[in-house]
Amino acid sequence: MSGIVLDASALLALLKDEPGGSKVAEELAVSRISAVNYAEVVSHFIHAGMPPSAVDAMLRPLPLDIVSADTELAGMAGHLRATTAEAGLSLGDRFCLALALLDGLPAWTADRQWRTVADAIGVTVIVIR
Repeated sequence: MSGIVLDASALLALLKDEPGGSKVAEELAVSRISAVNYAEVVSHFIHAGMPPSAVDAMLRPLPLDIVSADTELAGMAGHLRATTAEAGLSLGDRFCLALALLDGLPAWTADRQWRTVADAIGVTVIVIR
């Protein structure tokens, strides 16, 4: 399988025209994102006051493969807790890393802290900025 796995922070960088967002735009057609990370993106814009219909209209056309948070992925994300606790990674972060591990793809994020756990997890982490 070819492609990349996006963290919410990477997709937000694209949508908010932040540094690193152009890198994400170049790979969007081969991107995957967990449903948990997708929910984080939706939540960000809702919290910022964007109407739900506008959030949906912005996200719907994106060529993303949204991967359900099934039992296997949820278990993997939970198992990563011990390895990622000291780095302060969130549950959403662990879902992204678990999907990258499951699919054998690099995880793209804006969070530099992920580099500290990448080798221990066995995932390639690309920090977009």
